[in-house]
Amino acid sequence: MSGTLQPPNESDAPADRLIGDRNLLVVSNREPYQHRYRDDGDGNKRIVVDEPIGGLTAGLDRVMQRTGGTWIAWGDGDADPDVVNTANCVEVPPEDPQYTLKRVWLGEQEMREYYYGFSNQVLWPLCHDLVGKANFEGSFWQRYQAVNETFTDIVTDRADDDTVVWFQDYHLALAPRMAREELPEATFLQFWHIPWPAWDTFRVCPQRRELLEGLLGNDLLGFHIERYCQQFLDCVEGCLDDVVVDREAGTVHYDERTTRVAAFPMNVDADRIERLSNTCDEDAWADFREKYGVGDDVKVAIGVERLDYTKGIPERLDALETFWDKHPEWRGKLTYVQKASKSRIEIPEYQTLVETVHEKIAHLNDRFGTDDWTPVVYVDEMLSDEELYGLYRHSDLALVTPIRDGMNLVAKEYVAAQTGDAGVLLLSELAGADESLGGDALTVEPYDTAAFADQIVRALTMPTEERVRRMTRLRETVGTNDLEAWIGALFEAVRAQSVSTEGFETDE
Repeated sequence: MSGTLQPPNESDAPADRLIGDRNLLVVSNREPYQHRYRDDGDGNKRIVVDEPIGGLTAGLDRVMQRTGGTWIAWGDGDADPDVVNTANCVEVPPEDPQYTLKRVWLGEQEMREYYYGFSNQVLWPLCHDLVGKANFEGSFWQRYQAVNETFTDIVTDRADDDTVVWFQDYHLALAPRMAREELPEATFLQFWHIPWPAWDTFRVCPQRRELLEGLLGNDLLGFHIERYCQQFLDCVEGCLDDVVVDREAGTVHYDERTTRVAAFPMNVDADRIERLSNTCDEDAWADFREKYGVGDDVKVAIGVERLDYTKGIPERLDALETFWDKHPEWRGKLTYVQKASKSRIEIPEYQTLVETVHEKIAHLNDRFGTDDWTPVVYVDEMLSDEELYGLYRHSDLALVTPIRDGMNLVAKEYVAAQTGDAGVLLLSELAGADESLGGDALTVEPYDTAAFADQIVRALTMPTEERVRRMTRLRETVGTNDLEAWIGALFEAVRAQSVSTEGFETDE
């Protein structure tokens, strides 16, 4: 088995040391800095900048600030075109420029067919084992190819054979092979942030061969967990001729090139989350309770996610209904806070989901609510990181119960924020995070409504000693390897795997 790759020997080794003097290009659909117009209240507009505040984007931004280089991404801010130079570039961060952000302009039709189309109506449902939600409209694939070519043209224009190019996620599956044709000696790596499906699922995709060949243009292809690696190798063996798969080494030899396939379980910036969660003191928490009508003596369960059909929100609400129905003694004693943000509402499936979630919440509040207690509080306003992590810190339970998820960093964020009284993490066995956290979280099967409700009861009645013991071990797990160590592990693997290691610094 190829196994899960561990961080470099020096776990805090910065990625810039591993890159050495080589040029770094990061290529993603999402940009790290977005320029927008904001009305100042006097009828005038000024330009403001949305900066990365957490997660992978913030982590990569910190690496890029040390290494320099170029980040290539779609410019979706309404003021983005007005701040770039003639090459469509802007230096970032705005207050102290350290690297170049190269913006790609995509029109409405391109976004409809490439992003909302093939990326999120073909690859997204397939990779989450939801074949019935896939829409194989022909124009989607044509546009996906064209946009990948657009990104590739920019990569090949700014890179040479001494460049490290890091592609992000499922939006750019074809670009590595396209770029390889122009830059045969450059180093390409890609991280696939969502699950990889079983061969029986992936084989329904008409473009399966082209997608696999595109990804095999990389020197290194990373997934969150080992199971996704093995399923990718299954697909390669099932689809491609004249391919040699070495499962022990985790390599694929195809078209005279070798690609390493390995697992890199992504983590969070635990120290930062812990620090920010501590800024939410008792007064701030009291203000939150008062704002949303949550009584002082009421326990709080939290759920945080995009409104996506993979996150298991309707199934969770069904479990809560069963919980309050079978355990009336908890009515008035537990409030569930659903922090949600709308996503991809241009896609009919997502529009339906929004309606379903709102209907279920209204039903629960009508059925169980009283003048003094609202069972489900829905929060759709933007929360700062301090507010969000403070909400994690003070919540008694976290319900992280997707029906399928590549990793789910919310589970790890909740754990990192638990600096006060120990809460309980309820975690779906279908999330990638279950592999590392499942032993000390309470395992949930999202579709088993009755068992799910029983786990909520178990969490609420868990003895203090057990709660503390479980959360202590979870915090040790999450704190062992932070986000920067994850990035360092990827680059260490690139250095070891790259066909040409010239230009990488070594420890010798």
